[in-house]
Amino acid sequence: MKNLVLLISGRGSNLQSILQAAREQGWMDSVRGVISNRADAAGLDVARSFGVPTQIMAHTDFASREAFDQALGDVIAALQPDVIALCGFMRVLGEAFVTRFSGKLVNIHPSLLPAFTGLRTHARALEEGVKWHGATVHLVSSALDHGPILAQAVVPVLDDDTPQSLAARVLVEEHRIYPPVVRALLEGRVQTDGLRTRILPAPEHLS
Repeated sequence: MKNLVLLISGRGSNLQSILQAAREQGWMDSVRGVISNRADAAGLDVARSFGVPTQIMAHTDFASREAFDQALGDVIAALQPDVIALCGFMRVLGEAFVTRFSGKLVNIHPSLLPAFTGLRTHARALEEGVKWHGATVHLVSSALDHGPILAQAVVPVLDDDTPQSLAARVLVEEHRIYPPVVRALLEGRVQTDGLRTRILPAPEHLS
């Protein structure tokens, strides 16, 4: 099994879903650490409750985005990660950072990419009148919310939905689809061909 580092900025609900799966399925030894750019991120307490080492790298301590990316990258590199999972990490990572960790960065986004990149995805889905919405797990590229798609989950948009109710249903799906993809990456079961991807099934003794 390879090494996993997780980046957070907030409550850490996707972090918790990944750590819970890791504990239940026996791959906690892969989790090397959790890094937050906010000292008040609730996800830090989530990580500590699982016994995972945490670090704080406040972006406000750096004069530029590039300086922060360099310092964050150095901290991550010291943990020798094979997979870096973004779990609500609310900083846009620059091209140099993405290139440095090319093929190792994975993110979950609350829309059916390539639709609704960026912020306010649920409100925008309602404004556009779409009938289906969801979440996407993807490898990170230098283009915001792009990169090869690894998994998606779909929820119907209901007539009485609000951004909050829609977000809540999508979040349930995020928690369902993200941990298996992270595990597959750690086990080397992800194949990519340009933007097309395939996740191989886990051997029976690992399932």
